[in-house]
Amino acid sequence: MSSGAENREKIRTKFERSARAVALRPAIGRGTAVTRVRVRDGLACDIEEGRWRLAADLSEKAGGTGSGPDPGVFGRAALGSCLAIGYAAWAAKLDVPVSCIEVEVRADYDNAGYYGVADMPAGYTRIVYVVTIESEAPRREIFRLLDEADKHSPYLDVFRHPMDVSREVRVTAPGEAL
Repeated sequence: MSSGAENREKIRTKFERSARAVALRPAIGRGTAVTRVRVRDGLACDIEEGRWRLAADLSEKAGGTGSGPDPGVFGRAALGSCLAIGYAAWAAKLDVPVSCIEVEVRADYDNAGYYGVADMPAGYTRIVYVVTIESEAPRREIFRLLDEADKHSPYLDVFRHPMDVSREVRVTAPGEAL
């Protein structure tokens, strides 16, 4: 077995084991992810979740210092990496040999909504993702794996479908723990 085939088999085994576990006990597939973001200085933010520590900021022209990627980079990275990982997992599950996967996320925007100078949404106006996949498999198998992965992609779902979003507010006095 080649390294690629070994990786596919390992991924397929774990993917199928997890799918069976969630099918048998749906509650183990449910949870709440909590990410904490705190403004550190100016517009720079520290981001923490579990063992992960990240930083975000805006560019100097937008009032930040450029000390980290802006939130849009993280959003596009979340979508692109979720798609790429999903394609790799579904390639393994469907036993489609793939030697390279790349996803490019292109997001059109108009900052007039963000800056409040026009009555329009502050988010993206359009997103296109370009998938480049290197494989010796027939095109129909490649498109089958892409379609299955897209159908089951959590972040593609987040971008495609509105969901209930609510705000809770806690106000503390200066010096109180947040």
